[in-house]
Amino acid sequence: MSLADECGTDVEIYRRAFDRTIYADSRTAAPETLLALLDSLGLQRHGQAIYLWHQVPDHLPEAEQHQLASRAVPWLHAAGYRVNIATDVFDEAAYEQAASQVQAQRPGAARHPVPVSHSAHAPRSRSRH
Repeated sequence: MSLADECGTDVEIYRRAFDRTIYADSRTAAPETLLALLDSLGLQRHGQAIYLWHQVPDHLPEAEQHQLASRAVPWLHAAGYRVNIATDVFDEAAYEQAASQVQAQRPGAARHPVPVSHSAHAPRSRSRH
């Protein structure tokens, strides 16, 4: 079971304690359209047996990792997915910029960005990554 399954979302974006990697866990048996969208947003797909997950590229500086993760959220929301991003990786300016880009591409869209959920809780340790 993925963290997204446990939290009732489509994608959970977080960093584990003492780990530099930012993970994007999608729900079990996520549709290929979701996985492809995560790919197109710059997250790297990883798999092990039947499990799939995405990660922000580790080679990026930390600030750019936070920006990439935060920019993904409005695009995922616009595609209809439920997303949660942990507050310790959230970059509000990057999110707002991406939300503006999403809105500019959606005719008749509201002028306010789609709200984002922030999680202050630390996800439980996952053994599958």
